[in-house]
Order: sequence, then C-alpha cells, then structure tokens
Amino acid sequence: MTLLKRLFGNGQPDPKTKLVPLYNQIVAKAREPHWYVEGQVPDSLDGRFDMVATILSLVLLRLEDSQAHALDMARLTEVFVDDMDGQLREVGIGDMIVGKHIGQIMSAVGGRLGALRTAMDDHSTLDDALVRNIYRSAAPSPEALAHTRQGLLDVERALGAQLPDMLLEGDAKW
Repeated sequence: MTLLKRLFGNGQPDPKTKLVPLYNQIVAKAREPHWYVEGQVPDSLDGRFDMVATILSLVLLRLEDSQAHALDMARLTEVFVDDMDGQLREVGIGDMIVGKHIGQIMSAVGGRLGALRTAMDDHSTLDDALVRNIYRSAAPSPEALAHTRQGLLDVERALGAQLPDMLLEGDAKW
C-alpha cells in the first residue's frame, strides 16, 4: 500500500505547499541587489546560497519563538531542501552525491542558526558571525560589513513585528 501511495499519492495536498509563498519571499529578500552591491556579498552560487540560508535562518528564528510552529519550521526547511536539491541537479550534481551535498547544506544552515541565535542576542558577536557565515572568512570593507549588518538587523526587526501566522501565510510585509 505504501508503494501505491507514493506512486499515486494519497489524495491529500502536500502540507509544504502552503509554505512556498513564504519561501519565495525569503529568496526574493536574499536576492535583493543591495546585498551584492553595497554589502559586497559575492554574487556567485555560494554567495547567493549564503544569503538565502541567512534570511531563512532569521525567519526560522522568528518562528521558533512559538512552539506551535515547530511543524511549519520543519516543513519550511523541507521546501528549502527541495529547492537546493533542484539547484544542485541543475548545476550538474549527480544522484550519487546530491545527498552528501544536502547534508552539508543542512549543516551550514544549522551553523547559521546557532551563530545568528547568539549574535542577535549579543550584537557584539554579529560581525564575526557575518564574516564567517556570509563572507566565508574573507572580510569585506568595513562599509560593506556595516551595510550587511544593518540590513540583517532591519530584516530581524521587520520579522519581529509580524505575527508568525502572518509570516506563514506569505503575505506579511517584511
């Protein structure tokens, strides 16, 4: 029966689908040109991944304030993994090693979550976290770092002003 359900579905919509609008907002926010121009985040696959993972982490940290949204956080992470899986395949990563790359991606997100959780509570550690997690230890100019720091603090503040339910709808303005 399980094989038949996997092949033909169980007639229920995928619960992750409701989180796609929020994920699209995360990607759109991460692709804003100011990160790459004024913030000097490398405009590369790695740089774009770093920004998506960072913005995703800020959203997850906002949702983590409410235990009622634990399942939504897991599903949002699954949407991210599905996107990264597709991106890896698009750039030519084969089936045999996609899983390894996904494991590394999830480890990177976990590291960002921990670093940002600490840095958003103690802003004195934020610059080090940004250099390590966005700039991959190659510090940008002080002006670029200040731009990225302020931009992420603005995102955190805007997320904090939204009710988690509004964020999950994908209609919140942040």
